Amino acid sequence: MRPSTSKQILTPLGLSAFLCTDLTNVRYLAGVIVSSGAVLVTRTRMILFVDGRYRFEVEHLARRGIAVRDVSDLPRMMKTEETCGFEARSVTVEEKTSWKKLFSQTKFIPTGGVIEEFRRSKDADELRLMQRAHRMTKEILRRVPAVLRKGMTEEKLARQFGIWALELGADGLSFPPIVAFGTNTGVPHHVAGSRSLKKGHLVQVDVGVKYRGYCSDLSRVFFTAPPTPQQKRVYETLLRVHREVRGDVKPGASTHALDRKARAILAKEGMEEAFGHALGHGLGLDIHEGVVLSQKRKEMKLLKNEVVTLEPGVYFPGKFGMRIEDQVFVA
Repeated sequence: MRPSTSKQILTPLGLSAFLCTDLTNVRYLAGVIVSSGAVLVTRTRMILFVDGRYRFEVEHLARRGIAVRDVSDLPRMMKTEETCGFEARSVTVEEKTSWKKLFSQTKFIPTGGVIEEFRRSKDADELRLMQRAHRMTKEILRRVPAVLRKGMTEEKLARQFGIWALELGADGLSFPPIVAFGTNTGVPHHVAGSRSLKKGHLVQVDVGVKYRGYCSDLSRVFFTAPPTPQQKRVYETLLRVHREVRGDVKPGASTHALDRKARAILAKEGMEEAFGHALGHGLGLDIHEGVVLSQKRKEMKLLKNEVVTLEPGVYFPGKFGMRIEDQVFVA
């Protein structure tokens, strides 16, 4: 949940200040989109520093409680901070070197995932935006069968998704869509190409939109002919995985336990080896953020109002593959 006070950010760190420069995190804290800028979190307040040319506009858009200052004021403000945390993952060596010169009296302490942890649990406004993005994506998927006809290519369908997203009022797509026909579905992250649709082709799509900054992410399988017995068995198994695991998605659920349950179901059907990626991931302002539902990653417990995907899939290279993905709002 979005921090309302500086103390919520600084107390766990044991630091007197924190400098946020990741632009997605800056947007999250300050409530405005900037092409460059930083939020300095001190013991008493949060200050957004921007180029003076944009200061007036940003002051009227920034979230309540966020002070706005010209970026030229940052060196003066930093003089009082002996130690300051920074986002190690997003700060380049060049930036860190320049900070040592500009803020020579401050010792910078690398941190990781500070703001990202707050972003995991969404507030009511965030959930509303994500639900809207989810509905838009479901509408895009509803339109797919009508255009699956002779002459359609993977590339054309991928481009059509972008057009539909804008027509529905989205900012655009949240990631380059995956569109695969026939044997191409056996590649989990196939890049849409010039292959034309033929009767009998299995069609796999993975698409999402971004609405007011918030992402959605869904995957569906479409049949252009009656499925083979093997295809039917795979599809029904994936639906069962989705249904049974979804019932366990609740606050406090273990990311490892969810992944383990999905793989146990697939193992009973002899399909576990064909499932080579994580069961799902968190999403929000980024298409991948927060948790990863995988035993290969750090075990984490789901939070109330977190949003995650469930995307069980199996792939047989050179033959076919299937993935069914939906969003789950953790309540």
